[in-house]
Amino acid sequence: MVQRLKKRSEFLAARKGRRLNGPLFFIEALERPDDDPARYGLTVTRKVGNAVERNRIRRRLREAIRVHSGADMVPGFDYVIVARRDLLSAPFDRIEAELSARFRKVARGDAGGRSGQRARPPGT
Repeated sequence: MVQRLKKRSEFLAARKGRRLNGPLFFIEALERPDDDPARYGLTVTRKVGNAVERNRIRRRLREAIRVHSGADMVPGFDYVIVARRDLLSAPFDRIEAELSARFRKVARGDAGGRSGQRARPPGT
């Protein structure tokens, strides 16, 4: 069973994890020290659209996770899904496929660090 992130501090903590970019959304995944069920949170900014559109995007993402992609989430991870506007008009099966692909990538450990950031030498 997949649980939800509810506190702002949990969302901010996930920013320190891996980042997986995609055409419809990006996912920030943070490994926790426990093996509790996976948790997820959704972020849809005002840039994406008005309240009706943002809520529709959230409903589509929640349903895709409930029906199909939640099984691909790895226990012991927190996921924050940050939606893009293209998700509003994307076919539902594409949303499911994109979510599953990103979750499986986390499970394999393929996801690198945050994109656009360089590794710092120790001590700086």
